[in-house]
Amino acid sequence: MKARLVMSAMLLAAAGSGVHAQDDAAAGIAKFREMLADGNPAELYEAKGEALWTEKRGPKKASLEQCDLGLGPGVVKGAFVQLPKYFADTKRVQDLEMRLITCMETLQGFNAAEIMKTPWGKGEMANLTALATWIGAESKGMRFNISQAHESERTMYEVGKRLFFARGSSHDFSCATCHGQDGKRIRLQDLPNLTKNPGDGVGFAAWPAYRISNGQMWSMQLRLNDCYRQQRFPEPKFGSDATIALSVYMGVNGNGSESIVPALKR
Repeated sequence: MKARLVMSAMLLAAAGSGVHAQDDAAAGIAKFREMLADGNPAELYEAKGEALWTEKRGPKKASLEQCDLGLGPGVVKGAFVQLPKYFADTKRVQDLEMRLITCMETLQGFNAAEIMKTPWGKGEMANLTALATWIGAESKGMRFNISQAHESERTMYEVGKRLFFARGSSHDFSCATCHGQDGKRIRLQDLPNLTKNPGDGVGFAAWPAYRISNGQMWSMQLRLNDCYRQQRFPEPKFGSDATIALSVYMGVNGNGSESIVPALKR
């Protein structure tokens, strides 16, 4: 609550500055994030995720330490910046969250379908977000290198690109409406151009992130789900091909960017 009040005060001060209100507000948001950098609440989710990785859980009473995230069983560091990617065992392109669910089902005996139906922030879905936060943090500072070697990966990129520019719903919006050009803003916040590499720690390279405005940790899946809600589209099901394809499109466009996960967001 205190953090939100500080942020609100900064924004109100900027709003009263006249012609330069937007620039002042953007600077205020940046300063606010800098103030919280040493105490990012995401650290709590990291700690939880690290503990969950080694904890013997589920019907099989097993840990996730043999989970293959793409670099071999149990290898975590560097895996995040290479996802989404094609996995031969599932014959699907998977992002980090869907790959974790595969491991939770095969190694620990959880029901994948039940996890995917669980509301955000509840039960195993909350555990999934914590795991994704810790795994993402293990690759902090590394640069994205998302593959397009497999035909399925290239197909997902093309599908994601078409979805990114597809307009519809009551507002005739698309992802590109907000994120298809340089220099756009909404609610005093810069909107990165995700059709190209937007730079280090921007866009795809910043999620999972802690949302200051609602005090929750947001995964990439939740970020995309909420984007669809804001566009007045039907919200996609968790782990849908649409969300994976969009992640591939944005991720490949951002190849070479440095990951700052877990980030702080408005």
